[in-house]
Amino acid sequence: MFQNIRKNKIESGIIIGIFIVVVTLIVYYICNALNLGTFSVVIALIFSIASAWGSYYYSDKIVLSVNRARPATKEEDQKLVNILDSLMIVADLPCKPRLYVVDDPQPNAFATGRNPQNAVICVTTGLLEKLDYYELEGVIAHEVSHIKNYDIRLSCIVSVMVGFIVMLADMFSRALFWGGLDRDNDSDSKANGILMIIGLIFLIISPIFGSLMQLALSRKREFLADSTAAELTRNPDGLISALEKLDNDPNQLKTANSATANMYIVNPFKKDTKEGKKRTTSIWSTHPSTQDRIENLRNLR
Repeated sequence: MFQNIRKNKIESGIIIGIFIVVVTLIVYYICNALNLGTFSVVIALIFSIASAWGSYYYSDKIVLSVNRARPATKEEDQKLVNILDSLMIVADLPCKPRLYVVDDPQPNAFATGRNPQNAVICVTTGLLEKLDYYELEGVIAHEVSHIKNYDIRLSCIVSVMVGFIVMLADMFSRALFWGGLDRDNDSDSKANGILMIIGLIFLIISPIFGSLMQLALSRKREFLADSTAAELTRNPDGLISALEKLDNDPNQLKTANSATANMYIVNPFKKDTKEGKKRTTSIWSTHPSTQDRIENLRNLR
C-alpha cells in the first residue's frame, strides 16, 4: 500500500507539470494571436501556474459543483452515515471524509479530494435506494480504499485539468476558424497560418490527451480498491452483489461527463451490448470490466 501511495504522489506531480507546460503553450499562442507581444510568455506562465494551483486546492469543490452534489445529512441519510462511521473504526484514516449526495436514479459513487485530510465521498440517491446495507457498505469501503491509497488526488486533479485543457483548446480553435487572427501584412499572414496549424494540432490531440491522462489512472487501482474494500468489510459478497446491480442498471447519470467518468466506481455511461455478450475491457476503458472485477473478488474468498 505504501508503495502505491508513493507512486500516486509522484504521478500527481508529473501530471501537474505536464498540465503547466500544455496550458502555457495554449495560452501563449492565444496571447500571440491577440498581439500581446513580449507579455505573452509572462501571461501564459502566470495563467498556467494559477490554474494548476486552483486545480490542486479546489478540484474537489469543482467536481462536486459539476456533479450538482449536496451535503448528506444525518436525518435523511442515516444508513450512509452509520456505514461510514463503522468503516472508520477499521480504515485507519486521519479524518472522516465528508459525505455528499447527487440526486440521480443511477446507482453510482465516487471519492474526491486532494488527500485523506480533505476527502469527500459522494453517492447518488439511486445507490441509496437500490442497494441493501451490505452492498452499500461494500461500495463505501471501495471509496474509502481510494482515499487511503491517495487515488483521489490523482483522479481529481486529472479530471479538472483534462476538462480545462479541452476547454482552452476549443476556445483557441474557435478563434482560429472564426477569423479572430486575421492580420494585414504578408509576414503576419504567414504567422497566422502557422498558428492555425498549431491550433488544429491542439484541437485534434486534446481529446486524445484527455483520454491518455485518464488512462494514467491505472485500472489496477480499481482492482486494488475492490480487494481493500473486501478486507475492510470481511464480506466480498456485498461488493460483488453491488457491482452486479450497478452494471445492470439501465439509467444514465445526467451529471456525468467524460472528464469525471473515471472517478466513479463504475462507468456512468451505459453502453448497449447484445444479450449474453460479456462486456470486456478495451485499451481505452477507464474501468476494468465488471465481470473481471467480480471474478477477482470471488478469488479472494
